[in-house]
Amino acid sequence: MSVRNETVAAQLRAPDVNAADCPSRLVLEHVTSRWAVLLLATLLDGTHRFSELRRTVGGVSEKMLAQTLQTLERDGFVHREAHPVIPPRVEYSLTPLGEEAARQVWALARWAESRVPEVLAAREVHDREKDSAAKARG
Repeated sequence: MSVRNETVAAQLRAPDVNAADCPSRLVLEHVTSRWAVLLLATLLDGTHRFSELRRTVGGVSEKMLAQTLQTLERDGFVHREAHPVIPPRVEYSLTPLGEEAARQVWALARWAESRVPEVLAAREVHDREKDSAAKARG
């Protein structure tokens, strides 16, 4: 079977995120990347320009911001509107699909924020136990 036929066959099957060739894996990868989660969450507040997004999402480079926005636009999560003015003005907003995805990943991000103390404590216990076991071995 050709690569194209395999792709078509995978698309015809019911989505199963556990299947290696399921397109939902790529969707999941796109919406749960660090920058996508933060951009989607920021866009929940409304339309933003590129420079506003860059200021709001700390640590993102222009290159990663542009790439992530392009990916989210291609997947139908983000709408890009270029206004024909000088200097050029481009605005980004969520599509209905993007808003749904943003609400889901933002809930996960907020949960992660709320559980930082427990995670840090678990890491300390794990590292301490691992160090003790290593010292006992040798």
